[in-house]
Amino acid sequence: MLTHKQLRTKALANAEVATEYEKLADEFSLLDEFLKARAAQGLTQAQVAEKIGTTQLAVARMESGSGKHSPSLATLRKYADALGCKQAMSEITDIVSANAAVISTAVSVLLAFGEHGLYQPRQLMG
Repeated sequence: MLTHKQLRTKALANAEVATEYEKLADEFSLLDEFLKARAAQGLTQAQVAEKIGTTQLAVARMESGSGKHSPSLATLRKYADALGCKQAMSEITDIVSANAAVISTAVSVLLAFGEHGLYQPRQLMG
């Protein structure tokens, strides 16, 4: 039976797996920073939940990184603030800025399509 490290090494040898893994690197580094900060402060999930106004279960889901329950950016900011994670706050701000740039570009493209009769917003509002 392979150890976790051996399995990871073997999986990452596959180019497709490595590419998908890299796409998640930022998310995992942010999650790792949160977990380290919580552990360093000796806080339980329940204590963090109380600080940010949510439940222990919600914190557990967020920390699991499973992707089934993606927290809002506001929740991530509250979590980072509760733990004093200045680097995480910076990363969250970068993510918001990057998303804003993507949204702005998408809106510009849609407007350009609309000007040429290639896009009609009401079709999407169904």
